[in-house]
Parts: sequence; C-alpha cells; structure tokens
Amino acid sequence: MKKLLFSAAATTAGLIAAASADDASYRLPPREITDIVLRAPAPSVSLSPNGKTMLLLERESLPPVSELAKPMERLAGLRLDAATNDNFNPRNYVGLKLQDVETGEVRTVSLPANADIADQNWSPDGRYVAFTNTTADNMALYVLDVESGRAREVLKSGINPIFHEPRWLPDGRLLILTVPQGRGAKPEQPLTPKGPAIQEAVGGQDAQTRTYQDLLKDQYDEDLFKWLVTSQPMVMQANGRGKKVIGEPRIYTGASPSPDGKYLLMDWIAEPFSYQVPYYRFPTVTAVWTLDGKAVQTIAEQPLADNLPVQGVITGRRSIRWHPEEDALLIWAEALDGGDPRVETDTRDQLMSLAAPFSGEPSKLHVFEDRYNGFTGLEGDDDIIAYDYDRDTREIRTALLDVTGSNEARVIEVRNYQDAYNDPGDPMTVLNDAGFGVAHVYEGKIFLSGGGAAPDGARPFLRSFDLASFETEELWRNSGEEYETVIDLAADDASSFVTYYESPTDPGNYRLHKEDGMTFLTEFPDPHPELTGISRELITYEREDGVELSSTLYLPPGYEEGDKLPVVVWAYPREYNDARTAGQVRDSKYRFTRIGGYSQLFFLTQGYAVMDRAAMPVIGSDPETVNDTFIEQIVASAQAAVDESVRRGFGDGYRVGVGGHSYGAFMTAHLLARSDIFRAGIARSGAYNRTLTPFGFQSERRIFWDTPETYYKLSPFMAANLINEPMLMTHGMKDNNSGTFPQQSERMFAAIKGTGGTARLVMLPHESHGYRGRESVLHVLAEMVDWFDTYVKNAEAE
Repeated sequence: MKKLLFSAAATTAGLIAAASADDASYRLPPREITDIVLRAPAPSVSLSPNGKTMLLLERESLPPVSELAKPMERLAGLRLDAATNDNFNPRNYVGLKLQDVETGEVRTVSLPANADIADQNWSPDGRYVAFTNTTADNMALYVLDVESGRAREVLKSGINPIFHEPRWLPDGRLLILTVPQGRGAKPEQPLTPKGPAIQEAVGGQDAQTRTYQDLLKDQYDEDLFKWLVTSQPMVMQANGRGKKVIGEPRIYTGASPSPDGKYLLMDWIAEPFSYQVPYYRFPTVTAVWTLDGKAVQTIAEQPLADNLPVQGVITGRRSIRWHPEEDALLIWAEALDGGDPRVETDTRDQLMSLAAPFSGEPSKLHVFEDRYNGFTGLEGDDDIIAYDYDRDTREIRTALLDVTGSNEARVIEVRNYQDAYNDPGDPMTVLNDAGFGVAHVYEGKIFLSGGGAAPDGARPFLRSFDLASFETEELWRNSGEEYETVIDLAADDASSFVTYYESPTDPGNYRLHKEDGMTFLTEFPDPHPELTGISRELITYEREDGVELSSTLYLPPGYEEGDKLPVVVWAYPREYNDARTAGQVRDSKYRFTRIGGYSQLFFLTQGYAVMDRAAMPVIGSDPETVNDTFIEQIVASAQAAVDESVRRGFGDGYRVGVGGHSYGAFMTAHLLARSDIFRAGIARSGAYNRTLTPFGFQSERRIFWDTPETYYKLSPFMAANLINEPMLMTHGMKDNNSGTFPQQSERMFAAIKGTGGTARLVMLPHESHGYRGRESVLHVLAEMVDWFDTYVKNAEAE
C-alpha cells in the first residue's frame, strides 16, 4: 500500500469534506482540536553509546485507519503482518538525522522514499546504527555509518524481527533472525476443517488463566503461526558480507551472544501449543551453542505453563541471561515455593550460575526472601545489583551481590516501591564493549537519576552512589520554574550530562550540561502555540477519611480568577498499602502542557477546567481484600475532588463530568452508578462485568469462585439500572487487552439501554485498546466534546 504524507491543512480540509458528505462517516472535533492532532510530533532522540552523536528519528502524525485495516493475523497473543513477516504496526519513524553533540551540526540521512524505520540499534562503539525499513510487502536491513552519514542496505529481504531485533556481536558483526530458505507458501485456510478443535481439562489440576485474546483456535492457526514465526539465525558483517547461517530453523524467541563472543544463548518455543494461553506460556527450550552452530548444552526445558497460579511463576530455571561482565557465565532464578506466591515461606527464590563449558553443577549465588525481580550488571565488575519483591507488602529489596567471589549480598535498601518520596533513583547505564547495558561505574561509584517526587512537586536529580560505603552524594537537582530530567551521561565522572528540559512555555528540548555552562542541543517548536496561556498547577486536598489526595489542575487560556467553569475530572484508580504513599505528589507544575492524541486535555480548548490524574487511591493493608471497599473509596475521592473545585472557586459543584480509560472507565461506570456527583461520564475501552474475567483482574488476586459476592459488587454491569447519568462509551473493535474485550462495552450498553438509562456506544473499526488511526482519534474527540457540551457544560443546578 502506498503511504502518503499530508500537511495538516490539506488533511483537515479533506477530512471536513468527507465528514460533511456522509453523516455516517467519521466525525471531526472543533477545528482548533483537529489542527493540533494532525501536526507531526517532535523527533525522538537517541544518544550514541559514546555520547558524541544524537540520532533524531522523525515522526509523522497519526496514520490513517486504512493502515490499521491491512490484513492482520491474530495468533498466540501476537498481531502479525504476513506481508512483511513482522509485528503488525503502522508506520512510525519516517526520517533520520544525525546531530553532533559538541558542535550542533545536523546531517540528514538519505533514505528511500516513504521510509518506514524501526528496530534501530546502536553498535557498542557508536560508529553504526542498524535499522529496518519496511515497504508494503518487504522489510530490508540497513546499516548507517555515523561518520559518513550514509545508510547502506545490507539485506534486501528476508529478515524476521518478530521476536528479535538485529543485535551487534562483540566482534562487530550483526546477529539477525531471518525467514528460513525454502519455507514454502503461506498456509491456506481449508474450506473444510481437518477436524474439531479440541481442548481438555484434567481433574485435580488448577489452570487459572486470564481472559487472553488473539489466541490460537485451530490447526490452521497453528500452521500459520509456525510459518510466520519460525526463523533462521544468521550472522553477517556490518557491510552485508560474510553471511553465515547458524543452527537450524526453529521458533526462536531470543538469541544473545556471550560477552566473550564465543557462545550464543538461544531460546525457542516447542510444541504442543495451547489454545488457552499466549505464546510466552508455550513449552520452551533454552540452550547454549557456539557461533558455528554446534550445540553445547541444554540449559532448561520448560513444559506448557497453562496452570500457573494467579501472579505465579514457572518452576525450574527461569530468567536465564548472561552475566554482562564475565566471559561466559549464565545466571538464572529458581522458585523455592513451587512458583506459588500463596505459599508461606521464608525463602521464595534462589539465584544460580553456571560457567562455560556449562557441563558442571551450577553454583548457588543467593537465596531471596521474596520473588527475584532481576539484576543490573556493573561496568567492569563481577558484582551485580539484585532485586527481590514482596507482592504483599509491595517492598522491593536492593542488594549488592558478589557473584564470583564470596557470594556475599549487602542490602542497599528495602523500600515500598510506591514510596516515591524515598525513591533513590535508577542506575545510569551504558553499553559495554559486548553490547550489554550495565550501570556506569567511575572510581567505585555509580550514578543514579530519579524523579525526585516531593510534596511541593517533583524535582529530578542526579546522584552518585559509592559501592563500598553506600554513601550517596547529590550532584545536581532540578530547580527554578522549569522541569528537567537527566537522560544520559556525557562524561565518565558525570561532570557533563544530557537532560530533557521543559517549562510551562518550552515544549521540551534536550540540553547539555557542562562544567562551564549549559547548551541547548535541540530547538523543537511549540506543537500548539495557540494554547499558550494554559495554567497548570499541582493541588492537594483531603478525603473525608483524612487521606491526602492530589491532582494536576489545568485552567484554559484567558481564565480569570472567580470564573466558574465546567469541570472534567479524569482519573485511574490505583491500589496502595497505606495512606502515606497514596497521597504522594509525583508531578510538577513546571512541566509543559503537551496535548495530543485523544487526550482529555483537549477540553481546555473548549473552556473547561480539567483535574487530570485526580488521585483515586484504594487503600488496604491486606492486598487480598483491598477491593472490598473499592467503591466506597473512589466515591469519597471523587467527592473530595469536586469539593476542592468549589473551594478554589473555578468550579460550581454541579457542572462536572468524569472520565477514564480502561480501569478508569471501570471507575467511571461505578461513580455514575453509586453516586450523584457527576452530570455525565466518558468511559473508554473499559471492563464492566467482572464475572467475564473470573481469574483475577488488575490487582485482584481472588478468583470468582472464592468470592463471588466481590465480583458481583465490583461489576458495574450489575448496577446498570442505577446509572442515571448519561455515559459515553468508546471501544476498539480489536481490543486485545486481557480484561477489556469489546463485548464488555457492548453488553454494558445493552444493560443501560434495557434499564432505561442514557448511553452512547462508539465501536471503532480496526482499533485496539488504545486508538491510533487518524480518523478514529478525531472521531473520539468529537464524541467527547459533544457529550460533555450536551450534558455537563449547560447543566443546571438541581
């Protein structure tokens, strides 16, 4: 399919003509909204591993729905494009530029017409960038030489990046997965099936799975899945020469070179497949090969994982990966509790290691009290920073672990991961010579960047952390009437670093900090200058039970104190162990107000005030029963938000609408059913009948048969007769989220209509859980504005 670029003006004019020609066609919001939506966003930026060059990836505005309408294969939890043998995605990056960090010089990279760029990957030395370019029926591999600025096609066709992007080897070659030679034609769906699709449950074995979508359904799906995802590993030089296949074709999901470049850690899917779970629950094999394709050792063989407990993990070896700073040392975790988080135990996981030639007994590195949650390697060091997590207390433990020496583990911190005020930050990483991301180490210290959440607003920081003494020193903190966060280091000692800078009037640009001053690296323009004057403020208030709440308040341009505005409260509920963390402020009033997509902030263009991310905490010390008071807590939080709008003078207390997406839509339906706080609601891509997600949802751990009364109460579908305020529902017809399949909105609409309520259901063709098509996004915005204009803006006090 030919891909075209349109100017905002031309596209707007065309869409207006289409909308006026047919009342049943896609609708448009007000012109000022349409113009903003159709503008191309600023480029994405990627800094080279050596810190010398920025790669600017140019983007286009939203793709037309016609791109989303292309044939899609929905298989084993994947969405695939058979024409290109890739994941199904519309075009994203359409151009490349290189910018020298020191001089600011910008060079445009010559690319084929209508470029569709993806899978970009820097070489560890920063000399090259590998990327793919997709046409209507093909995908080619390119390598960009940074010094010359020339992009060269090194593989014309046959790449298979569904599970694995091109990866640089330590010796400078590329490791890719390709379509096997001679795989044959695409399977054709038979008019007459070979036989019935049969599934079987064996008594006495629990198999509690979420309501996954896009699963395999029959033998044809299995055949098509194998045809698309089977691949052949290949290595090649950066100039495209020296191509060499490795091993035999299989369904590879991972291929990782050892740091010394002698081995490959290969993961692949085995049969039998399942019609109940996605591909990542299928049987798997993990093995080590040489780069000559010779099998060295099988590390793990996992059976079909279709019977895991809710929030459980597989038994046996899992999370297998290379130690990034050892020649060829594997590290993995093993469950000590049978993978079941409900088991009471003092030790839940253990960490193991095995070095080349992988034939001996593995060594035990550490035993964790809670569930292992990964590790970060340290540059030039065998030590790692390991994490384990307690799902009940939400505590995450961070420890420094000596891998090849004493195996001693020194605990760095234990913290509730939701405690943003005490978040020490995350390690700044670099690519080591072997291409692995590791924490940068300088003179025995690592560097941490964090959001800096605080009661008066977030203030990002850069800190050093001494690996011997565990002492922390703050090197830099955001200050002033601006918001700035560290993106990358530009000097080994952190004396120079790159930040992303924004302010109420600056839309977001990259800035280089050096000892002798600061320099802007980019000059991206304001994406919507007509909205200059929007007021952004962090506000805090209390719920009736004393819980502190917060929201980001936006007031439209030209607002004068004392004006009474219609108010939109937009939220997403979250669960917490305690009120202290629930009320923490995580945003900043000094950020730029960026509006795009189908954002609720577009209501600002129509004279509304918006209380965005209004806190809706659901607090309970026992995570098993926290949802028992879900409704009471969100109603109390909503009432507190509306009361605050009145107290501050911008709201009148009755012209108020509520909205949310996904779990926020679920919240919206409950608020309309269980309170009379709001005049109307907007619910996007929601779930309303929890009996249709019987094996848990969101953070709910209990299954329906354990507590049917909870599932009934937490289903706004069961209270549809109580929804006496108008509710607009939008939903993608191809929603693939496990809890929000399209039937949820269809049945909810039928329930409201059947019990005499007022509702409108908008089902969006070819859209998923979030909406990406140009026409879809504009239509949703038109519906949202019209709905609140009708039922909120002109509402009268009762």
